[in-house]
Amino acid sequence: MRLARFIHPGGLAFGAVEGAPDAPLDALTVAELEGIPFEKVVFTGQRWALPDVQLLSPIVPSKVVGVGRNYAAHAAELGNEVPSAPLLFLKPATAVVGPANVIQLPADSNRVEHEAELAVVIGATGARDVPKERALDTVLGYTCANDVTARDLQKADVQFTRAKGFDSFCPLGPWIETNLDPSDLGVRCEVDGELRQDGRTKDFIFDVATIISYVSHIMTLLPGDVILTGTPAGVGPITPGQKVSVSIEGIGTLTNPVVSRG
Repeated sequence: MRLARFIHPGGLAFGAVEGAPDAPLDALTVAELEGIPFEKVVFTGQRWALPDVQLLSPIVPSKVVGVGRNYAAHAAELGNEVPSAPLLFLKPATAVVGPANVIQLPADSNRVEHEAELAVVIGATGARDVPKERALDTVLGYTCANDVTARDLQKADVQFTRAKGFDSFCPLGPWIETNLDPSDLGVRCEVDGELRQDGRTKDFIFDVATIISYVSHIMTLLPGDVILTGTPAGVGPITPGQKVSVSIEGIGTLTNPVVSRG
């Protein structure tokens, strides 16, 4: 099931996106659901054509946990060693935006880069001290993410908070796919139609189950929390006026325009 969060003529709701996976967006519909669909999915009977609603970020997490250098080729392109354990950082919930929302480039940075990533959305049970063999049972689904990063600030600060924490630096969407095997998915990024990144999740250093288990032994993951699983090689700069598209096999495409902040 593809779970979306959207604004319709009557307000804000969660919905199930209906239509063939390869159908054009204007051929899809959204069926409204009651409440937040973590455990029980109940349809209200209301439906809209997808072009008639505004998609939002598919979830509003309490926190976003990022994993750095989870592809060997990406670590190498930045001149870094491959970590011996998942390298974690946090992005604030205020960094989250949805499909078509703008990525705002701050005046503090002269080099902001895209990072296409598979995002994991934690389900109703949350996750605390979860063994690896049960980690995937805690997942609601998966979505596309862009871990936008001010690379010059990251290098200057060494730690990642400022570089990755600006408002709009965590686009998520377009929806959450609940029926997906994350072990070998294509992860791509295009900027104005130019292919920049093209990787596969089979090349993760730490797979999704390992990451969830590791994080859950450090902090409690609450329902709706998001884990960013790392980006493949090919990160590069984005500038005002461009459009960045993150596509993940089995999910869809997340596109955001780039503007200067303020």
